[in-house]
Amino acid sequence: MQRLVRKGFLVLAAALLAVTLVAGCSSQPAPAGEQKGGEPQPAAEKKFVNIATGGTAGTYYPLGGAIADILNKNVPGANASAQSTGASVANVNMLQDGSVEMAFIQNDIAYYAANGTEMFKDKKVEGLRGIATLYPETIQIVTLAKTGIKDVAGLKGKRVAVGAAGSGTEANARQILGAYGITYNDITVQYLSFAEAANNLKDGNVDAAFVTAGFPTAAIQDIAAQHDVVLLPVPEDVADKLIQQYPFYTKVTIPAGTYPKQDADVKAVAVRAMLAVTDKMDEQLAYDITKAIYTNLDRLQSAHAVGKLITKETAQDGMSVKLHPGAEKFFKE
Repeated sequence: MQRLVRKGFLVLAAALLAVTLVAGCSSQPAPAGEQKGGEPQPAAEKKFVNIATGGTAGTYYPLGGAIADILNKNVPGANASAQSTGASVANVNMLQDGSVEMAFIQNDIAYYAANGTEMFKDKKVEGLRGIATLYPETIQIVTLAKTGIKDVAGLKGKRVAVGAAGSGTEANARQILGAYGITYNDITVQYLSFAEAANNLKDGNVDAAFVTAGFPTAAIQDIAAQHDVVLLPVPEDVADKLIQQYPFYTKVTIPAGTYPKQDADVKAVAVRAMLAVTDKMDEQLAYDITKAIYTNLDRLQSAHAVGKLITKETAQDGMSVKLHPGAEKFFKE
């Protein structure tokens, strides 16, 4: 019996020795967090970047998804995602309360937030910072040929759709009219959304409408399918006056042929879609985000047609808040 116990012990010891030898000769990689030889190998720290966009049918949402994809593939440790939101004003509030790290915002809305004006009157938002401006959202002033209106000065005494009350479009309309010395006392104001304005123009219930959107705009195309559309210009001198007072505006040209029977280019002004963060974002992360986006612009071009308008050369046009130091570092390189 004793001999059997001793024999069993020897067999067990031999087995343990064999396992030890196999483990010692194994070519398995070192556990996570270590290199061979015991040198520490720190894992990339997780960097959560929630991106506030807009409605799923809009432009911000697909671009936000593309940017999240770029960051996940090019920024070590990035865990980025895009979420559908109520767009610019809602996105400012989400940045402020820390529920997102980055957001798409029109640069005029960012300006109002940073300065406590318009829809942010007495609600100034501290710490907003810009990563880049992306592409123009043009203020298109639309009328029909049969109204005989040729320019913005001709809107005096007319029924004008200025956008929904409290919207960015409404502020654009008020500012452009003001550059001509026209106040709401000089016109019959109609607070209408894009779709409502289009229907009322077609039905003859308004004489002109302000529409802030990338061109060609579906609402205007819809009108042009049934009526001869006229776009009212904002000449260079008026644009200069506007930009001096409101630095978020940029000059833009609506090319001939953008809409049916539009035979000539039309001078206009635009606000710009931008990417914003807060001053709480780490400088290195902001740098990495900016570099990743502007070295992978082809991904944005494949996400939406406006992607072709996003360039490094125009990334600071109309920047209406302080540039984040990380983004500034990239653009100065």
